[in-house]
Amino acid sequence: MILGSLLITLMLQATPSADSTTDLPWYRHEPSVDARLMPDLGSAPAADTVRRRPRAVSYSDWYYRRLQIHRWGSYVELPLFAGEYWLGNKLISRTETPGSWVKPTHAGVAGALGALFAVNTVTGVWNLYESRQSTDDRALVWSHSALMLASDAGFAITGLLAGDAHNTTRGADRHRNAALVSMGLATAGTALMWLKRGF
Repeated sequence: MILGSLLITLMLQATPSADSTTDLPWYRHEPSVDARLMPDLGSAPAADTVRRRPRAVSYSDWYYRRLQIHRWGSYVELPLFAGEYWLGNKLISRTETPGSWVKPTHAGVAGALGALFAVNTVTGVWNLYESRQSTDDRALVWSHSALMLASDAGFAITGLLAGDAHNTTRGADRHRNAALVSMGLATAGTALMWLKRGF
């Protein structure tokens, strides 16, 4: 009997009064609890409390092999540039006639540079793809990659201009200038990586 009276009393308290200004059902009414005591589940935590755990990135054995090949290529690059510049200047000299060995040697060094840049482009782009999840030195890596790919394009243009280099002075100058710009881009990209990460 007492239990029944308690249930009826609770139901009457839960039922909204007739003079209520809202049409919401009783189960949608806001609780009568001080809002300051309720946890705010909708707001994000303070910025200084959010700490992201660094993501571990593992590389394959072939990543390090390609990196070593890439590094060796960078050591050979600058001496080849110096030799090719010297040979090219001998070929287009207006004061002396170049020896018969200069032109084939110039072509041979150009071929060696082409092979070197092909190998370094493949190893570099492959390692760039494998390390895409890494956040270490991203600006450095992308700057180096952009400079080296630009020099690749420059050397391709230099090769296309080589046919006209021995015909006219203007053609020789265009060939040399394209080669110098390409060498400059590649040297900047190589030096950037050497200065930041060591030899």
